[in-house]
Formats: sequence, structure tokens, C-alpha cells
Amino acid sequence: MHSKESNLKLVVVGLLLGILMSAMDNTIVASAMGTIVSDLGGLDKIVWVTSAYMVMVMAGTPIFGKLSDMYGRKRFFIFGLIVFLIGSALCGTAQSITQLSIYRAIQGVGGGALMPIAFTIAFDIFPAEKRGKLIGLFGAVFGISSVLGPLLGAYITEYVGWQWVFYINFPIGIVAFILIAISYKESIEHSKQRIDWGGAFTLVASVICLMFALELGGNQYAWDSTVILGLFAGFAIFLLAFIFIERIVAEPIISFAMFRERLFATSSVTSLFYGSAFIVATIYIPIFVQGVFGGSATNSGLILMPMMIGTVIGSQTGGLLTTKTSFRNIMLLSVVCFLAGVYSLSTLTPDTSRLLLNAFMLLTGFGVGFSFSVLNMASIHNFGMRQRGSATSTSTFMRSLGMTLGITIFGIIQRNSFTSSLSNAFGGSAQAASFGDTRAALTPEARAKIPAPVLEKISSALSSSIAHTFMWALVPAVLGLVFVLLMPKDRITLPAKAPQAADAKR
Repeated sequence: MHSKESNLKLVVVGLLLGILMSAMDNTIVASAMGTIVSDLGGLDKIVWVTSAYMVMVMAGTPIFGKLSDMYGRKRFFIFGLIVFLIGSALCGTAQSITQLSIYRAIQGVGGGALMPIAFTIAFDIFPAEKRGKLIGLFGAVFGISSVLGPLLGAYITEYVGWQWVFYINFPIGIVAFILIAISYKESIEHSKQRIDWGGAFTLVASVICLMFALELGGNQYAWDSTVILGLFAGFAIFLLAFIFIERIVAEPIISFAMFRERLFATSSVTSLFYGSAFIVATIYIPIFVQGVFGGSATNSGLILMPMMIGTVIGSQTGGLLTTKTSFRNIMLLSVVCFLAGVYSLSTLTPDTSRLLLNAFMLLTGFGVGFSFSVLNMASIHNFGMRQRGSATSTSTFMRSLGMTLGITIFGIIQRNSFTSSLSNAFGGSAQAASFGDTRAALTPEARAKIPAPVLEKISSALSSSIAHTFMWALVPAVLGLVFVLLMPKDRITLPAKAPQAADAKR
């Protein structure tokens, strides 16, 4: 809802810039990751740079969604922008992978407010018949940011310094801040409600316990060690406490009652599986290109471009189709393309041509692109104004949960597969250790110093581990298909046309 003083065009530009900045953050960092690791070290902690951000986005998303329903969208969107920019400034000063991960978590707190609230404001200020096109545009900006991110990240990393992949957020964030602060005049009445702090704390605690258990287990601690078993116990206890609290509080962060709505439930769970499968591509394709093809950061940024172009096309197509057919029919087309794309990526080898990899990327991006526009619209389709923030943020939360679990679980799969392949290739852990510093294989300068036979073995091991990881990523993609098939045949209706029809009959 908005008052007449809102300048809709400027509000939309401000929201699009907010989405551009937060969405670009994942891909701009991914394309610079090889250089960051080469500079700071800590390849074994690489997943934390992304997962720290995702954990906080995931934890913050439902909280900010609920707060925006209670107290208005504008103040929390602006809060998200400010925190995101503070986090970006800190990231540029990081001296180690651990420091960078902590600062990325601060960025994630801001990111948790930006994406879902931007979509919710769009639904508030535009009628149903205009939403499909607008949300398609939002999804397209998400895709464009994913194209721009790798290219910008690669160029900045190569010619300026990786720190500037974070500082670049400032001009975008400041313009978005000014546009929303001045142009968006919110007039929604806010009711004083209690904030579910108990739910917020137990949710964050359970996620953090799970992430640390999965990341440290089998690596720094044995799976049956007291530390890991304690973390899993903590996850279970906090999760049960969260479920209990959400069932008894008046204003829960995540309303389980919403999941009784079949379209909301199926679209939200589909978001979870899409997120977990797609994040594998955005993280491991740049690493594949740098480590296997031997390209620079620029090459790895360029190689992601076909996937992101596919995402833009898929998102726009999905948004436009929402007024023509059911959400389920659109997502069936999406999931078939997505499955085919993920499967094709599981066939990667050092001999795969660039052209073929581009085709795989395009197909995967096209398939996932639909989900950015269609699943967001489906999730709030049957809810009113006062529930939209919660509905959008819960759906976004599910995607973030999928991405966070995907980063961690598939990170473990890739790491174990790579270690095993290296050990086999070098006939023992001693040789593997002496030649297997994989971050050395990620920069052209370091690759030049490695003997060709050794480099070939490292590249082959990295390639097979990434292909193996994509094969496992088919599991959530197939589960996504199952839940798409379970979606009802709801579609957007355009009630505005009814009076026009009546006038025509007269």
C-alpha cells in the first residue's frame, strides 16, 4: 500500500538497485574467490565465505519479513541497505579468510532484509495485472546482476584488487538509499505486536549448530567426537524449541499455518531444492574454469555469462506467462530444463569444450530463471496485504536454506572427492600434500611453476570432483520436480477486466 505522494518509477528503480546489489554480491565474490584464496589462503575454509553470508541472510529473512508486516517496509529496507554497506566496507579490509567470513556474516544481516522486502513493496504498490511483468523485471535484474557480477568481479580482481568487489556496493547502495528514502511514502497502518525473539534466537542457533557440525565433521573433528555430536544435539534441541515456540506465540516468525495453503507450501519447498542445486553451479563453475581450464579470473567471470543470460530470459518469460497459464505449468517447463542442465554439468571433464560448457550453462540458467519470478508470485498468491511480508520472506528463507545447506553439503562432497582423487593420482597422501595445494592451481602465475604432469593430475582430480558434485546435485533437482508436480493449478486472475466486459455488453 502506498500514498499518492510516492513516485512509483523512482521507487522501482531504488528497489531494483537494492536487488542488483544484494544479488550481485554472490556472483561478484564467486568470480574473485580463486584470487582471494590465493591471496589470503585457507582453501579449506572457502565455503564459509559464502555460507556465512547465506546463514545470516537465511536467519534474517523471516525476521525482517515479519517486522516489515508489523512496522512497515521502508524502515527495514533502509536498515538492510545500511548494514549491507557497513559489511561491505569491513570485507574490503579483511586480512584472512576467517575475518572475511565474519564480515560477510554482517553483510548477510543486511542482505536478509533487502530481497524479500523489495518484492513485498512491489506487490504492495502494483495491482495484480501489472505484477507479472514487474516481478519478471525483478527476476531479470537478479539475472543481469549475475551476469554483471562475474564480469565486474573478474575485471576488478585482475586490474584493481579483490577488495573493490566489496567497495563497488557503495555507489549502488547510496543511490538506492536516496531513492527509497525520498520517493517511497508508505501509508500502511502499523499495529503494535510482540516480536518473536525466542523464535529468532532458536532459529539462528539451530542453523549455526548444523552448519558447524557439517563443516567441521570429518575434517577438523571426527564425526563421532564430542564436539560434533554436541553440535548435532544443539541443532536438534534448538530446532525442537523453535517449532514449539512458533506453535504457541501469537505472532510467529514463520507461521506454520501458511503451509496449510498448498500452493504456498509446494512453491516454498521447490524454492529450497532449486536453491541447493543452483548454488553449486555459481560456486564451482568459476573454480572449474580457473583450476581446470587454467583461465584467469576474467575467464571464469566470462564463462558464467551464458548461465546468467539464460536466467534473465527464463525469469522474464516466467513473469510474462503467469497471466496466461498456471504456476504449475510454467514450473514444469522450468524444472525439465533445470534437470537437463544440472545433469549435463555432471558430465564435465578437462576435455569438455568451452562451447559445450556454455550450452550447459545457458540451459541451467534458463531452467532456474523461472523460479526467481514464478515461485515468488506463487508463494503470496493466496495471501492478503498483512501477510505478504511473511509469505515472501518465508519463501525466500526456504531458498536461502537450500543454498546454505547446498554450499555446506556439496562443499563436503567436493572436498572429499577431490582429496580422494588426489591421493589416488599421487599414490599416497605425502605426495598429494606436496603437490596438492589447490589454490596454487587457481592462478595462472602459480600454475606456470607446477610441472606439467603434476598439474595435469591436479586438474583432473579437481574436474572429477566437481563433476561428481554436480551428479549429487541432481538429488535436490529431482525433488524439485516432485514438488512442482504436487503444485495445484492456481493461476493469476485479472478481476480488473470484469467491469470492462460488463460495459462492453451494455
